[in-house]
Amino acid sequence: MQVRICDLSPPGHIRTPKYLRGKTGVIERVLGRFQSPEQRAYALPAPEKQLYRVRFSMAELWGDGAEAPEDTLDAEIYEHWIEGGDHAA
Repeated sequence: MQVRICDLSPPGHIRTPKYLRGKTGVIERVLGRFQSPEQRAYALPAPEKQLYRVRFSMAELWGDGAEAPEDTLDAEIYEHWIEGGDHAA
């Protein structure tokens, strides 16, 4: 399933790399539910959220500057960073 990563820049401990925000990838697999590290970093209650492995093409990430546009990068992304996902941080 194709997904788009939210293009947000909230303050604090953020687990989703800036270069992935606003980019489109494909869910490669569902990894399970884990406590959100963004809340755990501040010793706050951390509800469990679904974690996905999302695959991005280098062409999507770097555009015309991609050395090998057909190569891919996999990243673990929590559901609240996926557009249409659970955005309760």
